[in-house]
Amino acid sequence: VQLQASGGGLVQAGAPLRLSCAASGRTFSSNTMGWFRQAPGKEREFVAAISWSGRITYYADSVKGRFTISRDNARNTVYLQMNSLKPEDTAVYYCAAAPIDNPQVVVTTGYSVWGQGTQVTVSS
Repeated sequence: VQLQASGGGLVQAGAPLRLSCAASGRTFSSNTMGWFRQAPGKEREFVAAISWSGRITYYADSVKGRFTISRDNARNTVYLQMNSLKPEDTAVYYCAAAPIDNPQVVVTTGYSVWGQGTQVTVSS
């Protein structure tokens, strides 16, 4: 599986933004998919994950209620809808595929395939 993240940009605080992650190669419908982010000088942190069926999702406390992860297995694409963005959401966002189906895996070592990242900048 190869992953390509897109949709990042510069927005004002409070605005929405939707990230996409397109998968190519072998089917990804059996994998948990996740989003992580990394701000300058900080470690990469978990944002959200979704089970292969799309029925189970898991979020970091910092984004719960503002971000929504979803997937379209027919299009091999995972989305991250981000609403009410805050300056502290500024980071490079990465999508990743896990080798198992467990959306509660929140550590980077639980994911085996990574996209290249897309920059999200939120101005105050």
